[in-house]
Order: sequence, then C-alpha cells, then structure tokens
Amino acid sequence: MIERDLKYCPKCRDEYRAEAETCATCAIALIWGAELVVMESNNGASRRNRKGPLTPDDQLVVVFQGALGDLKHLKDLLEAEQIGAMISKEAGGCASGGCAPKFQLQVRQEEVRDGLEVLAQEHRRATALAEHDATHAGAVFNPEAGEAVCPACGFAFATTTTTCPDCGLCFG
Repeated sequence: MIERDLKYCPKCRDEYRAEAETCATCAIALIWGAELVVMESNNGASRRNRKGPLTPDDQLVVVFQGALGDLKHLKDLLEAEQIGAMISKEAGGCASGGCAPKFQLQVRQEEVRDGLEVLAQEHRRATALAEHDATHAGAVFNPEAGEAVCPACGFAFATTTTTCPDCGLCFG
C-alpha cells in the first residue's frame, strides 16, 4: 500500500521518510506517495490500452535507428511494457556493401508516444542523466553579456573568456 505522506523511488518503489530526497539504491530524486499513485494510475490506463504483439494490419512508425544489438535491447524494453515492436533492416544503405547495415526499431503508430517515453527513460538511465542537474542546460553563451552560465556545469563566469573556467567547455 502506498502512503501519500511518505516518499518513494519512482524506479525501484522503495519507501522513504518524508525528509529523504534521493533513493539510496537508484540515486534518483524521490517523489511523494500521492504523486506515485497518480503516476501508476496513468501508467495502468496507458498499459491497458496497449495491444501487445504486432499484427500484420498494424501501421508501424520508426522510432529509433541503430546497431542491431542496441535495438534488440530496446525492443525487449518496449515489449516488457506491452508495446509491440519490430526490428527491420533499413532500406537502401551502402551500395558497395562496404558498410555495416543499419536497422530500424518500429512500433505501432498509436503507441509511439508510450514507446518514445520508454526509450527516453532508458536513455536517462543509461547515460546517468537522471542524476544530473540539467536546470542550466538551456543556457546560451552571449559574448555581449557581462556574465554567462555554462550549460554543461552551471558555473557562472565573465564573458571575457570563451572557455568555462570550471569544466573547460569552449564557446568559440
């Protein structure tokens, strides 16, 4: 049973006291029990509308392209969420036969949004972006301003230099 006044990890569902901020296991921000209830009811409704395995009549949309090994992993993730998925070889490609074939991951047209959300969650997990503070990611270096904020690390610095003194990111 989910207690509305406690916090939970949205990934592993571990329960924490109200003052806790981060999951000790997953190292991601905790959410309130009330938020988890809403999230799970939304996910449940979305999952109930999914059709599972593909049929010949399904309209498919390409959601990702890449190496076969990567796509097999992503296809397994989608299917675990009841989203029908298929891997196909990209048409055309290298005429000389000297390059590696490219593959496409396809899902049902009506499940594209859910599929892309699963892929985005996996990307955040695999790149550790879920634990990264991205509040300054949209910062733009303006050499005419007196001060800039580095979009990589959030460090504020004078625009007399075109390199972030904290992380070394170059703007020039």
